[in-house]
Amino acid sequence: MDLKSFAAAINQISEERGIPKEKVIETIEQALSSAYKKDYGKKGQLIKAKLDLDTGEVEFWQVKLIVDDKMIYSEAELEELKTTGRPETPEMAGEGQEKKIRFNPERHLVLAEAKKVKKGVKAGEELEFPLESQSASSFGRIAAQTAKQVVLQKIKEIEKETVFSEFQAKEGEAVSGTVQRIEGRNVFLNIGKTLGILTREEQVPGEFYRPGQRLKVYLLKTENTPRGPVIFLSRSHPKLISRLFELEVPEIASGQVQIKSIAREAGSRSKVAVFSNDERIDPIGAAVGQRGTRVMTVINELGGEKIDIINWSDDPADLIANALSPAKVLEVKTEEKNLALAIVPEDQLSLAIGKDGQNVRLAAKLTGWKIDVRSEAESSSKSAEESTPEETPVEPPAEIKEGSGQPAEKKTKNLALGENLVSHPARNQKATPKKSQPKVKKDKKEA
Repeated sequence: MDLKSFAAAINQISEERGIPKEKVIETIEQALSSAYKKDYGKKGQLIKAKLDLDTGEVEFWQVKLIVDDKMIYSEAELEELKTTGRPETPEMAGEGQEKKIRFNPERHLVLAEAKKVKKGVKAGEELEFPLESQSASSFGRIAAQTAKQVVLQKIKEIEKETVFSEFQAKEGEAVSGTVQRIEGRNVFLNIGKTLGILTREEQVPGEFYRPGQRLKVYLLKTENTPRGPVIFLSRSHPKLISRLFELEVPEIASGQVQIKSIAREAGSRSKVAVFSNDERIDPIGAAVGQRGTRVMTVINELGGEKIDIINWSDDPADLIANALSPAKVLEVKTEEKNLALAIVPEDQLSLAIGKDGQNVRLAAKLTGWKIDVRSEAESSSKSAEESTPEETPVEPPAEIKEGSGQPAEKKTKNLALGENLVSHPARNQKATPKKSQPKVKKDKKEA
């Protein structure tokens, strides 16, 4: 065996696949033990191998589990299992009790015999018995093919586990990807060692993708499936904006400037509230950058999505006033149950509401308050209406109720409308019916 070439091959596999060198060596040892068992072992044996890269020698040994009588099925129990159809290794009732097993002399060793080999050994432990060493070149063609298949299979399994662990640790971060292919409504991006999927729900409305396009995406979650790890990506998640600002603004990455809240309508407009504990740092200026270079980089990465950056405040009134930017707010009145009334000048009302109510809707998402926007004139007129006391209906005098045939309910209604029945008694009389035509005329007509 050319040890230098062999070691170089191991290093190459480790670097190309991103697998630790120890895992590669462990995989080769498992392949050697499988090949040894194929040519020299017996059915049911558990064989392990140890490879020495310095000398190229391989050591083999057989492993046996130490069992006692309580852990072994008796002949009567095995017969009962066959008749009832229960599995051969059911879990015993009670905690701390072992599963019973079918005794195999190639895999198990009775405790009494094990104590002859090693004193103080206990049930449940393993004993190793050295086997005759064989060189790798002595294996037959079938054993060598078996070893090859074991190596390939194990390396694929380790690679999947490595990829899953790596991207699971990156959940919630922004990663770069290249559009690999588009299948239906799903877009597959190459994000390094594997492909990520951008579903329709996580895409930006109106955004188009083409193969070879480079994008920044938000790593939403990682799932491990039988076919390998599946990485779900997002372009519409609000946290993508904060991750992009962390990449562009050193003050945000270091924690000197904090992003307190984000409200986003992907592809159209977003609002970001920033805050800094350091009085020497202007949080908005740090996020915008010199001549707007920093925020423009984020906007370009998001395909031209508009971003409003405002100052965060612990006072709800100030925060709501800032959130309605670019509109100027005269006054904010906060009520219970997160209700707020924002009063703006007449010429600022449409700007505060925004197109299709987008500005006030984003402000409500950003602050967590239900915001009612009104102009100064509307607010003053409503206040005047609320301050005017309601007129209480006056009970009419008893003599009016007992007067002519007008019902008391109707008189009360007239009083509520403001009629003064006392000062105008003529109105209380019955309405004079229309005069009928003279009988004389009727007689003439008949004549």
